[in-house]
Order: sequence, then structure tokens, then C-alpha cells
Amino acid sequence: MAEFVGAVDQGTTSTRFMIFDHSGNEVGRHQLEHEQILPQAGWVEHNPVEIIERTNAACQSALNATKLSASDLVGLGITNQRETTVVWDRRTGRPLYNAIVWQDTRTDRIATALEREGKGDVIRRKAGLPPATYFSGGKIQWILENVDGARAAAERGDALFGNTDTWVIWNLTGGVNGGVHVTDVTNASRTMLMNLETLDWDDELLGFFGVPRSMLPEIKPSSLAEGYGTTLANGALGGEVRITGDLGDQQAATVGQVCFAPGEAKNTYGTGNFMLLNTGTELVRSENGLLSTVCYKFGDEPVVYALEGSIAVTGSAVQWLRDQLGIISGAAQSESLARQVTDNGGVYFVPAFSGLFAPYWRSDARGAIVGLSRFNTNAHLARATLEAICYQSRDVADAMSADSGVPLEKLRVDGGVTMNELCMQIQADVLGVPVSRPVVAETTALGAAYAAGLAVGFWSSTDELRENWNEARRWEPTWSEEQREEGYAKWKKAVERTLDWVDVG
Repeated sequence: MAEFVGAVDQGTTSTRFMIFDHSGNEVGRHQLEHEQILPQAGWVEHNPVEIIERTNAACQSALNATKLSASDLVGLGITNQRETTVVWDRRTGRPLYNAIVWQDTRTDRIATALEREGKGDVIRRKAGLPPATYFSGGKIQWILENVDGARAAAERGDALFGNTDTWVIWNLTGGVNGGVHVTDVTNASRTMLMNLETLDWDDELLGFFGVPRSMLPEIKPSSLAEGYGTTLANGALGGEVRITGDLGDQQAATVGQVCFAPGEAKNTYGTGNFMLLNTGTELVRSENGLLSTVCYKFGDEPVVYALEGSIAVTGSAVQWLRDQLGIISGAAQSESLARQVTDNGGVYFVPAFSGLFAPYWRSDARGAIVGLSRFNTNAHLARATLEAICYQSRDVADAMSADSGVPLEKLRVDGGVTMNELCMQIQADVLGVPVSRPVVAETTALGAAYAAGLAVGFWSSTDELRENWNEARRWEPTWSEEQREEGYAKWKKAVERTLDWVDVG
């Protein structure tokens, strides 16, 4: 009898395959990084072929290491970097262009034009999103307008679009030989093309971007008993496994953190930060710069919505210290370097490398380090980088409380940065509430596994999943209220210095 669930977590910087048991414990994993392609300022791309190769290799390596096979898996969940846009030829399986990553800002003029033409309010009402470079619709439009042959291929019905979940599922289920072209409601809700109320592609929104409906995948629930398709017997998993779960990464983390009740929230610390608040079956429209989005939809049950605050650059700011500045050799060293000082020495770092996301939505912003004096060292910059992660999360938490009317009492956290003990202590200090990390920190993959397992009855209900959640560590705030508010006021001043830097008119 199959006793495990597999999950592909196709992230911004790497792809991992993880295997979980019935208690939600990790049984095995393998993770592989892929190249970050930066053709020019503001452009971020991935090679979709490299991504599917890494996915296949990660699956094979994890199964080999655990001595498990496809027959040991009751189902497979997929979770993915959202908004990242792939367009490929259905006949050859080859991408028409590199994947345009969610961080990419080349579509700023498209977003600005939508606002100028009065289409922004329609997009907000129907899709729950502001016109922004973040989302997929503008990226598809850019490919159709700028890649030779793309528009003609789309009009012929030969060009397919998908976020990376769709690309992975299409390839795992056969690719050019019968690959299934699907996505789920959470990923579709990140395109600016889906109507949040009908849960279907919206013809008016498609018209805004000039996207033919024939390019788009079929929208399905996030958890599906009959599955989206079956992996190939001779494929990466070495056997046929039903793919029964599909969620965008932040929604998957919300499921992994068992935030199933309205008012429950989590914050994921990865390349960027993403805070989601479950609003239940009610579609709450933000007045404070947050996104209205789909949280999940399990089978035939009603759709559950969320408010989300998306922050573009958090963990990737630490990568910048490593890769571009060379002041640390690895992410873990950011903590030891920052611990050499007791405060930021007056330095504030706003890493608006690709503009500012929630709650500002300013594509004209660019990164700034302010408050420097001769006194400052690389340790102050390392600490300011960790503080930037936490202050950006406070921006979102404050907006969430204003929209929901419910003050934050505790923050559940997950993702790689939560292993940085100093950063999590600063987060508690900046927010003034306890910060709680679960035993299984990789809640994104776990959430995809939960969705897949619920679909086939491996877990009977969300109540059973709640019993799996256990706290590993809690950080209590230590700053005084005066210290907290003084630091936040200076952060807001630093944010102001980043605005109006790029002309996007």
C-alpha cells in the first residue's frame, strides 16, 4: 500500500522534490538550483528547459536516495513560483522565449498604459489585482509583441501559455505526446486574466492584453480526486502517479501552515516575502494596497479567498550581498556578520531592485541605502538587510490589519530565511507580536502534498492536518514601543527616498 505523498516545489531559485509521510514529516528530498538570467537592468529570466530538467533530476534523486518508487506515492502535488510566464510551442515543446520571472519589470509601460487608459479599475474589480509588472498578463503581451513569430503562433493555436506549474504538469504528463494543459485557481488568479467571481478567464481582461483564449490552460480546483493527469511510466518518477494537487507557492504555504480559518495568517520568507490572510468564502477587496486572491479550492467545496501582501525582494537581498557585493560567502553568514553590531548604525536599506510591491505598488522605485556615515561597516549593511526584510513585512501586516479590522496577534512564519534566528528576533521586535516557526519549515512543499493527499483520502480532512502542525521555535518581542516606532518612522523615510527614480510614463 502506498504510504507517502510527493511534492514538486518549483521555486524562483531552485526546484526541489520532497516526500512526506502521513504525519506530515519529511521522508526525503533533493534540491537543485537553476540559473538566474539577467539580460539587462530590471529583466529577470529563467530557462524553462533547464527547469524541467532540474525537476526530473530532483524527482529521480530523491526517490533513489530514499529507495522509494512511484508505487509508494498515493499522489503528487505541484507548487510553483507564481506569475513567472512561459510560452511554448505545443507541437515541438520548445519555449518561444525564456520564462519571464515575476520579479521582471520590463512590462512597466504596459502596466502604466492600462492605468492611464482607465482599465486599472476594471482589472482591480474583476481580477483583484492592480496593473503591475508582477503579474502574468503583461508578460504574455510582451512576448506576443516582441518575440518573432509568437503572435502568429498564438493566432494559429500553436502557442501555449502557463505559469511554471502548467509547464511542469504538461511535461510530466507527456509534453508533445498528450501533455495536459491545466492550471489551478490560485495560479490563474495571479495573471490579471481570471475573474475572481466566476473563476474563469475573462474575455474583457483577455482583450486588454491581446491574449487569445486558445493559449490558456484549463482552470481546475487546487485539489482534485481524479487528478490533472498521470506521470509517464518511463518518466522522472519511474512510474505512473496521479497529479492531484496544484497550488501557487504562497497559497501552498498557507495550506502547509494549516491556515484554514478566516483570520489566520502566515508569512513566507523566500526570494521575496508573502503574507496571506485567509478571508474565508468572502471576497474582501483591499483598500490598503493588498491583493485579493484565491487562497485555495478543494474539489467541489466552495472557493476560499485571501488577502495577500507581496514583497519583491527579501531573501534575494541577502543573495545580493553574496553575489553582487561579495561581503558574505553564503546566506548563513549574513546572520553572523549582522551579529557583530547591536543595531543598524543609522543605516536603512530599501531593496527596491524591481520597484516596490505591496502596499506601495511603485514600479518607479529603485533600491537605496541611506543614512551612511564613515562609521558604518559591512556588518551594519548586513543588519540593515535583515531589518529590511522585517520592515517590509510590517508594511504589509499594518495594511492587513487595516483591511480586515483584526490586529495581528501572532505571525506564523516559514521559508529559508526563518532559519536566521537574528532575523526572526528582529521580526518580532519590529511587529511587536510573537513569531512562530513550525517543525516543518518547508511548508510550501508540505501544502502541495496536503492538497494532493486530501484529494485521494490519504488525509480525511483539514482537521486531521491541523493535528500535524507543531511549533518548533517562538520569538517574543524585546524592543520598547518607543524603539519600535522610531525605527519604523525612519524606515518610512527611507522608502520615500526610493520613489520617482525611474521614468515609467
